[in-house]
Amino acid sequence: MNQPTQSSPTSGGSGLAPNVASLLCYICGFVTGIIFLLIEKDNKDVKFHAWQSILLGGGFMAFYLVMAIFISILATFSLALAGIFTAISWLVWLAVFIVMIVCMVKAYQGQKWKVPYLGDIAEKQAAK
Repeated sequence: MNQPTQSSPTSGGSGLAPNVASLLCYICGFVTGIIFLLIEKDNKDVKFHAWQSILLGGGFMAFYLVMAIFISILATFSLALAGIFTAISWLVWLAVFIVMIVCMVKAYQGQKWKVPYLGDIAEKQAAK
């Protein structure tokens, strides 16, 4: 008689292994973070990664919108300064992208790697 084998434990609402669900929280930033926060009710690790993704992605989006407005206004006065701030904006984007990749790798490995400052907030929110 064939008995079903369980390859890995599944998380509560998503039906995925917790490490896979945690990784997927970061794929589309705050959007997938919100989706997994709504789906996952029991696993605090997945909820932590969902919150951290929301905070990191949402924070970057807020930064990007402010910078876009600032650069647009600045461009009317000085294209050189606008170019410098555009370069800074791209460097911040690259840094956030690298942090998201590190978060994905650590989440897949089952580790709770906290982004400075945001990780503490995410941990408190996940514990609620």
